[in-house]
Amino acid sequence: MDDTPLSVSNTHKPGDSYVQSFARGLEVIRSFSAAAPQQTLSEVAARTGLTRAGARRILLTLQTLGYLESDGRLFRLTPRILDLGFAYLSSMPIWDLAEPLMEALTDRVHESCSAAVLDGLDIVYVLRVHTHKIMSTNLAVGSRLPAFWTSLGRVLLAELPEQDLRARLSALPRQQFTRHTVLDDATLLARIAQARAQGWCLVDQELEEGLISVAAPLKNRAGQVVAALNISGQANRTSTEMLREQLLPELLATAQTISRMLGTRRP
Repeated sequence: MDDTPLSVSNTHKPGDSYVQSFARGLEVIRSFSAAAPQQTLSEVAARTGLTRAGARRILLTLQTLGYLESDGRLFRLTPRILDLGFAYLSSMPIWDLAEPLMEALTDRVHESCSAAVLDGLDIVYVLRVHTHKIMSTNLAVGSRLPAFWTSLGRVLLAELPEQDLRARLSALPRQQFTRHTVLDDATLLARIAQARAQGWCLVDQELEEGLISVAAPLKNRAGQVVAALNISGQANRTSTEMLREQLLPELLATAQTISRMLGTRRP
């Protein structure tokens, strides 16, 4: 994660119902990460764009509520913060349905399987079944990756209205992750259009050298894409041909089964 201040001014413009103190509290929570697991008051203020006094009030409030702990100088999140993410996961029946099917898929193909949703310019992992470590960065539930350079992301972006897609593309920071990374708008839009047309997406080492993956959408009973499912492997032992010919049919079958179960499940 970079050191760009997480200012509330970077979000949507507030309306009459906007509660600024609550928004600032969320920014303080979001300022903690794998790169900054514990922070001083000054560091939190710098990362969020808040004054020291404002950051201190929020930190002490979160500490009183049990979401933070402190040794008097450094603040860190407590396990209670997981309650916030679990509330989302437990409110979505899809994950109860998907997990055993994803485990069975992993057993069949001997590759890691993940499910993710779209959040702004990122995908957020909501379920992962591992076989082994496939990236230099550890990924877990809640981890975020740039949507435009992942198979999961392109499948999810493919479902957006054209105007929304282009707006996100115009706001996209560009980074040459690998020699395979696509950066120009025309090619990115073409790759997303291809994912939309074929109903799946394969990305070959655009985000990290050696990482290859293929993804398919998960749909609810209304036919709306609510998440995406993928299989990830290492390019030195899993070729694009193998992904398309052997693993993709297994992935599509699992995605269709989960979508069908979502379509028949009653609230």
